[in-house]
Amino acid sequence: MKKIRVLIIDDSAVVRQTLVEILQSDPQIEIMGTAADPYIASERIKEEVPDVITLDVEMPRMDGLNYLKIIMSQRPIPVVMCSSLTERGSETALKAIEYGAVEIILKPRLGTKQFLEESRIRICDAVKAAAQARVRPIQERAKTPQPKLSADAILSKPSSHAMLRTTEKVLAVGASTGGTEALRVFLEAMPADAPGIVIVQHMPEGFTRSFAKRLDGLCRINVKEAEDNDTVIRGRALIAPGNRHVLLKRSGARYYVELRDGPLVSRHRPSVDVLFRSAARYAGNNAVGVILTGMGDDGASGMKEMKDAGAYTIAQDEATCVVFGMPNEAIKRGGVSIVLPLNEIPLDAIKHSH
Repeated sequence: MKKIRVLIIDDSAVVRQTLVEILQSDPQIEIMGTAADPYIASERIKEEVPDVITLDVEMPRMDGLNYLKIIMSQRPIPVVMCSSLTERGSETALKAIEYGAVEIILKPRLGTKQFLEESRIRICDAVKAAAQARVRPIQERAKTPQPKLSADAILSKPSSHAMLRTTEKVLAVGASTGGTEALRVFLEAMPADAPGIVIVQHMPEGFTRSFAKRLDGLCRINVKEAEDNDTVIRGRALIAPGNRHVLLKRSGARYYVELRDGPLVSRHRPSVDVLFRSAARYAGNNAVGVILTGMGDDGASGMKEMKDAGAYTIAQDEATCVVFGMPNEAIKRGGVSIVLPLNEIPLDAIKHSH
């Protein structure tokens, strides 16, 4: 199998060296080269075009955002933004996604052995997802081997009897690579009185708050980063905070969310599988499940559990996905009621939540 060739662009020699060590630990990835700034990188790309670029957000001489615009307008290459946890950094990284970057990773930093191992999994997976992503030139971009744990690690399987139908419906949504833009399209189409929505988007901690804030300014519904015990109500979407699992729970007629730590599930925290399993258990046929663009299979098992519990489930189609991995896995496992292009999903979800 052809290895994924990566060019690392970062002004910090320490970060460059750390990324080299992390990425080289994966047998599917090899390092094409490193560059301290975009000018050096451009010379390197003239000689050989990498499969994926990791790009620092804040650099001297030319910042990552401007360089990304140049790449995406001249010769689109899948780009993974490598950001520190600063507020400015997270806002810039989110803007980079709009300009065509496919993933955001946190700059590797020292931590416990477990932290470093999880960081390695996330960084390698982000690069592999980027290698599969369909990138388009900027003007075309429509405005619109660790042990793999299952959701059992967080919540036991739902019992077979689905809940009786009540008046309130809940939308449970999962997304990964390409999902930030897909979610913008999905949420912008929601009416002000849309059913309560709970979302897992794979994203590093510290970015989900900026992401929710940005969406809140664009949508008719209220969008916020989920906090423990937040009520799931009409006209509001809750986005799982990076690095915490989110579960849908029910107390009487009230739906609310619970945030939990715990291991990576299906290689992620938050995990779509955990959210979908909790929706199967606590909402049953009062839930509508939506799985959007993303690499891997997180959410595929959980969506099957939702469907078995009586929920209506929707997968994004291949043509509109940046990466068709997650929806495709859910379809293959028989967990999907219908496959639709992204722009048709919001209306269908609303239709089935009345």
